[in-house]
Amino acid sequence: MSGRQNYINHVALVLDASSSMSHLSRKVVEVADQQIAHLARRSRELDQKTRVTVYVFADTVECVIYDKDVLRMPSLEQLYRVRGMTALLAAALKSQREPAQTAQLYGDHSFLTFLLTDGQENASHHCPDAPATGPRQLAEVVAEMIATQDDNWTLAALVPDQMGRHEAMQCGFPKDNIAIWDATSTRGLEEAGQVIRQATEKFMVGRSQGIRGSRAVFSTSAEAVNKDTIEAAGLAPMNPSEYQLIPVTRDTATRDRAVESGHTYRTGGAFYQLSKPEKIQAKKQITVPEKKTDRIYTGPEARALIGLPDTKVRVKPDHNDDFTIFVQSTSINRKLVPNTRLLLMP
Repeated sequence: MSGRQNYINHVALVLDASSSMSHLSRKVVEVADQQIAHLARRSRELDQKTRVTVYVFADTVECVIYDKDVLRMPSLEQLYRVRGMTALLAAALKSQREPAQTAQLYGDHSFLTFLLTDGQENASHHCPDAPATGPRQLAEVVAEMIATQDDNWTLAALVPDQMGRHEAMQCGFPKDNIAIWDATSTRGLEEAGQVIRQATEKFMVGRSQGIRGSRAVFSTSAEAVNKDTIEAAGLAPMNPSEYQLIPVTRDTATRDRAVESGHTYRTGGAFYQLSKPEKIQAKKQITVPEKKTDRIYTGPEARALIGLPDTKVRVKPDHNDDFTIFVQSTSINRKLVPNTRLLLMP
């Protein structure tokens, strides 16, 4: 039988339910339910089958939902309860080993896991879901597991601070699959949910282009934005006669820089270079210039290329030798950063 294979996504949420999460317990349920709703909507829109698994972990690791159709998911309200300590490494192991037993027949299967924690490992060596070994050896077991996973496995972690990031890297998590979130407030958890949604958007659009997994779900680095991913996203190069790239040499506003360089300013026709972390609104267009040639790639898929969902979300620029990210400006007084460039379209 011929024809393209079905895209089948297996998405796991691995949620810290240790006692320190008690002040965020309601918000955890809300954010998780929102993420599942987003998965359901995008699965329909992109014609992808998505199945969801949810683990909660404290002293032990519990699978509360296993590989369930995203269109039939219940709320986590009755399933998430905080208690005990943080068996983080045991959760990482269990959340990968159990789904690995899923049959991958009649379709292009891909596995995406988000692990969210507000602290560091302190309980796995007593947990029945982990090998009977010390914390350091257990970290080596996790690292070996991640290193030997097939290319259709993506494991990402959201951690509370640089110490958590360091520990995640020591356990083998790819550096661009680790994000830091503010674990002290409900707002921080809301922003973590936006980061997960952004990464999911990048993953699902990549899936529709045949990409099976990623080691850069939280990144705009060369691993995430390159010639292959641009081609896979279907971005088209613009005609060079349709735009101008103007250097920015000092602090100045968008319209002022356009006018002083002899060009006409049009609202919505100016794009600034993303040079610092900031929130990008849902309707802002994105363009991707190639540094060596100044060839500009654009299109609706450009937002998905860097994982922008249809909501306001925070994005940070990562080092990329070959491409930069430009964001549409609708403000005449947008302050431009020196040593960047301004993109103008008629």
